[in-house]
Amino acid sequence: MPSMADSSSLDLPLQTGRRRFLCGMAAGTLAAPMFARASEALTFRMQTSWPASNLYNEFAGDFARKVGEMSGGRLRIDVLPANSVVPAFSLLEAVHKGIVDAAHSVPGYWYGKNPAYALFGNGPSFGMDGSLLLAWIEHGGGRKLYEELQRTMKFDVHGILYGPMPTQPLGWFRKEPKSDADFKRLRYRTSGLAVDMYKEMGAEVLSLPAADIRQALQSGILDAAEFVGGTPDRQLGLPDIMKLCMLQSYHQPAECFELLFNRKKFDALAPELKAIIENAAKAATTDMLWKVAHTYSQDHQAMRETQQVRFVRTPQSILEAQLRAWDRVIRSKSQDNPLFARIIKSQRAWASRVVGWENDVLVPNDLAYRHYFGKPA
Repeated sequence: MPSMADSSSLDLPLQTGRRRFLCGMAAGTLAAPMFARASEALTFRMQTSWPASNLYNEFAGDFARKVGEMSGGRLRIDVLPANSVVPAFSLLEAVHKGIVDAAHSVPGYWYGKNPAYALFGNGPSFGMDGSLLLAWIEHGGGRKLYEELQRTMKFDVHGILYGPMPTQPLGWFRKEPKSDADFKRLRYRTSGLAVDMYKEMGAEVLSLPAADIRQALQSGILDAAEFVGGTPDRQLGLPDIMKLCMLQSYHQPAECFELLFNRKKFDALAPELKAIIENAAKAATTDMLWKVAHTYSQDHQAMRETQQVRFVRTPQSILEAQLRAWDRVIRSKSQDNPLFARIIKSQRAWASRVVGWENDVLVPNDLAYRHYFGKPA
């Protein structure tokens, strides 16, 4: 399966999506609660990149409910799971064309349109986590660069980046990698700009949407794969197939979600409804952080204790090899793409100050954990 469809290959799924959309697919939707009669409510249809049963689809529903509650029912967002209207990797263009009103996805999925897009969720991060990446977007100039990129790509969308994710694991493996040499010719699944990083390390990379990962592992098409870790990985059934999960990685330490709205539909909203959407995303960010701490840790424990998953920390030599690979990737992409280079320059300057400050002030968690629980974290 190709990593991502290009514009020329999107016509068929988009036409199919248009027919489905016009027929009013309602099955399996998550709807914001209604506080007004349906005839009085404005309704947006938002498709996600996630299977219906996945926690990420639930996050989209959490955002939609907040919009409904905050608007008093004036704006309703119906959430459709992956592939309800168009394939997951076709969502950006579908929102641009108005085939769906909105989307819930991640920036790395549009890597095939412009590698710079993936820097808003992939990349070396320079020591940032997801929260510091969003801080750069809101206070370090990232939002202006993000909007400039969308204009350059001629996508008529309004985007909101929110919801920082935990650092993603190296992934699920049949055989434990001991060094970067073990990535040579490894058939591995990832997405976004991380595709280039792992290719630099010698892997044979496939970029598959979430719904296809389990089957690819089960059939032997893949030797290893990463999705996002924690609860979503368990919901995909990855620990049913693989019993070794390598924790900690620099391939996606600072990813966040993306909300996309068709520009014409968003601009037509009343100012207070636009503000509600923006602030609902911020409120959903906080709720998501709390929910992730609860669900990820709970499922991490269950996978270890009831599914006999062996969790292993990634060797430092592999982490160092990832950073060297990132250096080569960003150097090459920056030469070919001036906006890519400007985004990297902005992120690096922000991280130099903010990550340095955080490293100075944060107390080590592992020391307190060992003191109180008598074992390493």
